[in-house]
Amino acid sequence: MFSVRDVSYSYGAKKALDKVSIQLDAGRFCALLGPNGAGKSTLFSLLTRLLVCTEGSIRIAGYDLAREPRKALARLGVVFQQPTLDLDMSVSWNLSYFAALQGLSGAPVKRRIDAVLDRLDMRERAREKVRDLNGGHRRRMEIARALIHEPDILLLDEPTVGLDTASRTAITSHAHDLADSGLLVFWATHLVDEIRPADDVVILHRGKVLAHETAGELARDGTLADAFTTLTSGAPGQQEVIG
Repeated sequence: MFSVRDVSYSYGAKKALDKVSIQLDAGRFCALLGPNGAGKSTLFSLLTRLLVCTEGSIRIAGYDLAREPRKALARLGVVFQQPTLDLDMSVSWNLSYFAALQGLSGAPVKRRIDAVLDRLDMRERAREKVRDLNGGHRRRMEIARALIHEPDILLLDEPTVGLDTASRTAITSHAHDLADSGLLVFWATHLVDEIRPADDVVILHRGKVLAHETAGELARDGTLADAFTTLTSGAPGQQEVIG
């Protein structure tokens, strides 16, 4: 479903990713866990072609991102860290506009909008302007928008930043429900409380993958937070990285 092999990326002399390899399957919630500066945003930029991968390879739903970028990107739904909604349009018009950008039109679009809003418990908000929504509902709407073209993989780059505890919990729960329905959810975060014991966890630190196991396996007899702290504090020194 999703494969990153030996991907490296540098900003001049500063290395952001160093031979990163990750392989993920459908129907899983995978947390990309790392402190700020670990390289998470750089990896997401490569996955979405905001940056072009020049070292290593990326395959999405069977398509090589370098050779067939349109087909690969069509299988992705993306929620970026920074909001990208039109605040003066209604929820439904935002979704309709994005559907049009995906080449979708006609009656099927209305059905898809209703379906994704139902999935995120947002149907009653369809006619409201985005400006009138709270932070949690805006995030739900961005997830709904990312699902409108029925992707196989959902990427979320620190989607709960700035949200209160209740909103964070609701968004995290919705994302797990999507994984349970068969979607691959790849969730970048630095917050261990968003991760469940059965979730896959990729720990990224200073541009390198330090571990890839379930949260329960990583925690063993302790906690995931303890395992994360041990791994990242004990990582060997490397050249300066950013991302």
